[in-house]
Formats: sequence, structure tokens, C-alpha cells
Amino acid sequence: MFRHGLRVSEAISLRWDAVMLELKAIEITRLKGSVSDTHPLQADELESLKDLRTEGYPDPYLFVGERGGHLKRHAVTSLINRCAELADLGIKCHPHMLRHSCGYHLANKGLDTRLIQDWLGHRNIQHTVTYTMLNPKRFGEIQWG
Repeated sequence: MFRHGLRVSEAISLRWDAVMLELKAIEITRLKGSVSDTHPLQADELESLKDLRTEGYPDPYLFVGERGGHLKRHAVTSLINRCAELADLGIKCHPHMLRHSCGYHLANKGLDTRLIQDWLGHRNIQHTVTYTMLNPKRFGEIQWG
């Protein structure tokens, strides 16, 4: 959810037919009127997905519950909250924080606002600008004199 800026509903809806191991990519189907796209997969993601595939993973969904079928929204929320507690963050966390964290992370790396917009699937650049406005490095190239 963090790396690809997924909403919880997008993550729990991911299916194996969206995974293209040979192309090292995954098709991201965005919801809420956002733009769907194909994202590259990092080496550790590929390795994990290949491991799951070789275990004969029978479900069509990538993320399944204990009884099969895709995870439910409340299960992901509980998991995120539990991880926050174990990390002793001292705040109540929710899954959408991972999507926001992705946007801020990319902005803090100095990536172009349009690239971040595409990555997150925003139709309107104003939704992306929020992330770049808090990046103090955005003025780093301005020189006087």
C-alpha cells in the first residue's frame, strides 16, 4: 500500500491476473475516479510474489484472509493499528496514512509533481500539490546573486 500509494480498497482488490512477473510490473486499478496504471515491481516484491506463486497460492486475490477470499477492509485497519502499536508510534493509524506517506515520501525525494500525480493516479494535480507544499527541499535550486 505504501510503495504504490494504494487505497485499502485497491489493495484488497488486487488479483493475480494483475501481476506480470515476466515484465516485473503490476497493473494498478485505481478507484474513486483515479487513473489506473501499470507500476514496476521492485526486486523484493518480485521475490515475495514468486514465493507465493510457487507455494501453489490458490486464491485469485493477492491478499487473502485466514478463511480464503480477499481481505476485508476492517482486517487491514486492524493490522495497521496493531503494527502501529507494536512500533510504539503513539498515534492511532489507519490504512490511508500509507497512501499519504507514499506521496510525502516521493515529494521529499524531490520527484516532479506530475510524476507523483501519475504514480498516485490523481486526475487533479491539486490533490498532489498537498504533498509537495510541505517539502522544504522544493526551494533548494533557487539561488540569488
